Amino acid sequence: MNKFKLLIISFLFTCISGSLFAQGDKKSTEILEAMSNKYQKIKSFKAIFTYTPDGGKALKGDATVKGTKFRLKMAGQEIFNDGKLMATYIKETNEVNLQDFDPTATGDLDPTKIYSAYKKGFKYAFLQEQKEGSQVYEVVELTSTSKNSQVGKVQIHVNKKDRSIKSWKIFQKNGQKVTYKVDQFQPDVAVADNFFTFNAKQYPGVEVVDLR
Repeated sequence: MNKFKLLIISFLFTCISGSLFAQGDKKSTEILEAMSNKYQKIKSFKAIFTYTPDGGKALKGDATVKGTKFRLKMAGQEIFNDGKLMATYIKETNEVNLQDFDPTATGDLDPTKIYSAYKKGFKYAFLQEQKEGSQVYEVVELTSTSKNSQVGKVQIHVNKKDRSIKSWKIFQKNGQKVTYKVDQFQPDVAVADNFFTFNAKQYPGVEVVDLR
């Protein structure tokens, strides 16, 4: 699995969960805890988002999460994870890679660890308020304290009124920057468990590469 793609879904969901937090100033703590209280009761959700590399073209993605299960579509790939088996479908080659899902092998930023990611260590601080139209957003910056993390820091924009996440920007240690914006967020969606399992019958002629 491409770990960079895992960063996308994990930051979308660890930030939403509010479980990323470890240490910070009073104001940033209040903002993040309020956001956490808003989202933590959500048992399932669907999110449509836009991700834009600095200087690059804006692209769309969508993801559905239910407990430890998730399904992510972006960049010509679709990732199915039923909590045990992970299938990565590549549209261009009509190929799917199957592998056992091992949370310990996907790094610290795993969407199935949204309630414990904070234990790995981030520090955070309130940066500023930004007004856009009638909305006011509070910007909090999280800085990784892990030497092994690909991510240097993340800036999150939180709506001051309803504590929802508007966007976040990831600064990777290699200098790359990517901005993610939540376009639509649907909480408590009704979704069957088999939605997270790859079904080869729905992809005629697909080549199955079993990496287990």
